Amino acid sequence: MAQLGGTAIYVDAHTSQLVRGESLADTAKVISSYCDFIAVRINDHDRLVEIAENSTVPVINALTLLEHPTQALADVYTIRQHRRDISKAKIAFVGDISQNTANSLMLTASKLGAEVNLVGPKGYQPNNRCYTKANSHSKIHLIHSIEDGLEDADVIYTDTFVSMGRESSAEKRRKLFAPYQVTSKMLKFAKPNAIVMHPLPAHRGEEIAADVIDGKQSVVWEQARNKLLLEKALLVYLSNGR
Repeated sequence: MAQLGGTAIYVDAHTSQLVRGESLADTAKVISSYCDFIAVRINDHDRLVEIAENSTVPVINALTLLEHPTQALADVYTIRQHRRDISKAKIAFVGDISQNTANSLMLTASKLGAEVNLVGPKGYQPNNRCYTKANSHSKIHLIHSIEDGLEDADVIYTDTFVSMGRESSAEKRRKLFAPYQVTSKMLKFAKPNAIVMHPLPAHRGEEIAADVIDGKQSVVWEQARNKLLLEKALLVYLSNGR
């Protein structure tokens, strides 16, 4: 907002009227009368929807436990920079395939025609609604074998094994997903020129090895720079649409 010449105001549940019992609907009505956009980062996706339904200005999903669409915008933009025709790309998301980043990347990339392999342990599934919708656009595969999941992959994508809101099961998750750490050995299963992506912050030595995130196939830092670019693009797009 600052780079675009605007002003941003931070509001949280602990210092706003929400802590005194004001409803989300009432809060949304008041805040939207003061500003041009509302960006919401909240656990419960249904609470985001409630805010959007009661706001008179555009509401941006900055993250919920279900989806992370602004991250997905930066992701597909980065992929297109390296694979001009994303409709011919194969993306392998490795690790916790049940979390929000996986859901949004799957939805966004499939809408652009990319093929997506969700590579993770048995018992962990993507959100059914997101999976069904993405599968209607392109091919989405659930694969447990790392070797099979990364075969011919153009993009290897991973994220933290312990997402926001999942801290209570942290140790269980670290043990379960440990075999899915993205290592230099794993890269050999994909295409020789495959790119490696991570939305950050990364836990080096956990979901991704340090030599991989710092390696020549990593585009993580470019991906991070693109977040700011795409967030500004989104605000400009919404401004023009008003």
